[in-house]
Amino acid sequence: MASWPSALYGTVLKSGYNETVPENVIRTEMDVGPAKIRRRGTAAVRPFTFNLFLSPTQLLALDTFYVTTLKSGSLSFTFKSPRTQVEGDYQFVAPPSYSPSEQGYIVTCQLELLP
Repeated sequence: MASWPSALYGTVLKSGYNETVPENVIRTEMDVGPAKIRRRGTAAVRPFTFNLFLSPTQLLALDTFYVTTLKSGSLSFTFKSPRTQVEGDYQFVAPPSYSPSEQGYIVTCQLELLP
């Protein structure tokens, strides 16, 4: 399994970081009374969105990692959570998006932690 490029650790920005608890329930509305809620399964993905500040060289490394190593995001990879620093298996939800800034690039990544 591929690993997140080590040169890109430490580039996660606090602004734009968002992590969501896995949604793992089904809610069914009843004709009368409260809705019934049940667990969907024993495991669910945990979505993450975060921004990176990258130099042009780091951007090239991320682009190569996504397109070549992960085969356009179709493969999963190991990555340390920016919040907990615990390593897990992740996959991209969407391709990374790049925006130029004065001294580099702001890159938005949408990942999900796999169960």
